[in-house]
Amino acid sequence: MKDFITNEIKNETALLVGLITPDQNEEKINEYLDELAFLAETAGLVPGKRFVQHLEMPNPVTFVGKGKLQEIEEYVKDEENEVGVVIFDDELSAKQIRNIEKELMIRIMDRTSLILDIFAMRAQTAHAKAQVELAQYQYLLPRLTRMWTHLERQRGGGGTIMRGPGETQLETDRRIILDKISRLKQELKDIDKQKAVQRKNRGKLVRVALVGYTNVGKSTLMTLLSKSDVFAENKLFATLDTTVRKVTIENLPFLLTDTVGFIRKLPTHLIESFKSTLDEVREADILLHVVDISHPAFEEQIDVVEKTLYEIDNTEKPVILVFNKIDAFSHVEKEEDDLTPKKQENYTLDELKQSWLNKIRENCIFISARKRENIEALKQLIYKQVKEIHITRFPYNDFLYQTYEEEEKTQEGEERSRPS
Repeated sequence: MKDFITNEIKNETALLVGLITPDQNEEKINEYLDELAFLAETAGLVPGKRFVQHLEMPNPVTFVGKGKLQEIEEYVKDEENEVGVVIFDDELSAKQIRNIEKELMIRIMDRTSLILDIFAMRAQTAHAKAQVELAQYQYLLPRLTRMWTHLERQRGGGGTIMRGPGETQLETDRRIILDKISRLKQELKDIDKQKAVQRKNRGKLVRVALVGYTNVGKSTLMTLLSKSDVFAENKLFATLDTTVRKVTIENLPFLLTDTVGFIRKLPTHLIESFKSTLDEVREADILLHVVDISHPAFEEQIDVVEKTLYEIDNTEKPVILVFNKIDAFSHVEKEEDDLTPKKQENYTLDELKQSWLNKIRENCIFISARKRENIEALKQLIYKQVKEIHITRFPYNDFLYQTYEEEEKTQEGEERSRPS
């Protein structure tokens, strides 16, 4: 989708700016800036120098302190550095954006606008494009002091904009955006009705939804389980549109849904705009929470997903925790004279397995979707959970499942008793 909000930002060098506060220490901000750099790369930018400052709280006027802003300005104005954009790790207010742009004389972005740009580039269907466009306008509305003076040319439909006596450009722009937001909301409401009918027509089949942080391998797992081609890429937000496939494990059919990935500081505009997509999560009977165990901050990612899920749907439903990418896992051995407590990076894969199995027991499994390790065990775990729900909806099938399983056991026993 191309409109006045999405800019051409490919191949520009981006400076990254973050704060060390009482809520996020140096280790955390480094993780956040690593993720911000990955977001920048996904958007086609080239991550450059990082600027970090210790502050009790963000400066309400310029986000960073005056001295730090001057340091960034000197770096930006050095022509050898060829900086195209400065990205801040937290959401900026209209006042902060205006003041920072005035000082640096360069384009400013925050984490939210960067994520919105990525969503705009990734959106393929009319549904996803409308959701992203709504989120963009909702983000832009309180920041109209930036004066998008060419909004009049963006208005759809017949007729022209008639500015009343004394109406300012800001008021005109605000009215145009409110009209667009109203139109998009109605458009999405109509799509939501269609989606609701589609979900209703799927009948009583058990629904399983893949959820998780972005780039943990949900789409790769979807491809394995459904034996169909689902787009998967090593970039953030590779999947925006919900994909639903009918899957059969042994003799048991169910619906498997791939959903958009979550991320730290996910813009509230997106959660609201992607309501119909997230309805698939609300209506799911079972959640497969996929986790990248090779990521150094996977436990925090689990917390982010769980908090977001609670915001979407706080009802209790079965969750299977699927630790993916065991093939990429590595750990750092502690030195013998290091008496500090073990960090997550110091634990071996076996130690982490034991720890999580003790917490969650049978609803926890470790796999590699890329290497296809332990996929059969995952299928059996899904089969068991789906069957428990399925037989409550189709009790007459319970006898068939019991007969099928007895035949399977008999066949396995015969195979074992055969002489080799």
